[in-house]
Amino acid sequence: MTGCGEEKAQLYVYNWGDYIDEDVLDEFEEEYNVEVVYETYPTNEEMYVKINQGGTKYDVAIPSDYMIEKMIKEDLLHKIDMNNIENYDNVADRFKNLDFDPDNEYSVPYMWGTVGILYNEKMVDEEVNSWNILWDEEYDDEILMLDSQRDSFAIALKKLGYSINTNNEEELEEAKDELIKQKDLVLAYVGDEGKDMMVREEAALSVAWSGDATYLMEENENLNYVIPKKGSNLWYDNMVIPKTSENKELAEKFIDFMTRPDIALKNTEYIGYSTPNKKAMEELDEELRNNSVAYPSEEEVINSEVFLDPGEFLKVYDRLWTEVKAHQ
Repeated sequence: MTGCGEEKAQLYVYNWGDYIDEDVLDEFEEEYNVEVVYETYPTNEEMYVKINQGGTKYDVAIPSDYMIEKMIKEDLLHKIDMNNIENYDNVADRFKNLDFDPDNEYSVPYMWGTVGILYNEKMVDEEVNSWNILWDEEYDDEILMLDSQRDSFAIALKKLGYSINTNNEEELEEAKDELIKQKDLVLAYVGDEGKDMMVREEAALSVAWSGDATYLMEENENLNYVIPKKGSNLWYDNMVIPKTSENKELAEKFIDFMTRPDIALKNTEYIGYSTPNKKAMEELDEELRNNSVAYPSEEEVINSEVFLDPGEFLKVYDRLWTEVKAHQ
């Protein structure tokens, strides 16, 4: 309650798990005399379903590139008044005007990164530079895959030399067959729990997001990370304002606050993911700034792609992923 007995305004934030320094939320509450109601989700798809079905009051969400494209197409997002995002100039130009929001009307960059292979050098003797190693019988029951349809298919597609955005059913059937062949070797399909399993050395190899890899390599010195030479997924997560929002003005204040260099720096240092904020990056520890896991060179990501929204073709992905998961 405020001093005059009025209830504080509430801001509903919907974000991935383990994806913010929660002290930042406290700072925002104190600075603006509001209450942040904070919830998390494990996948873009779960976030989409919850917002699309209505009945929620989320003011800010942080989806990935292809999901932002989908939500724009389906009129689920407010345009952001960029005049209210005074810190937008702190975002490096390479993270603006991207295909999923070409005119920078609906989203403001939050974090970015890659998907690659996290492996334990004590348990893996050979050089890791290909997705093929995730099909190597030598690592039976020592492989962790992401419990994620798009990511799993992207890996199989790249292994086969296809685009992660293919709309060719024959290519996807081939990828499905690859994932089914691999399934007996997989210890588990994981989300956040996979991070602890790698630190505890319960698996030799795991598909991982680069920010998690940066953090986990600090937790266990035997871990290393690589982007396979055939390429991977280069991803961007941006802040958006869903049309479920009942307080767009406060949502824009929050997005502006999150884009402040000191706040962006605090976030990227805490969670280990790569910041698009050029002012925050200047303040990063030099070792982290030069870390190729967090900040890969253009050469390292030359064969990588950004996910696009498959539209109605998503039903094919859904069907084939169900077949993979159901296979005994």
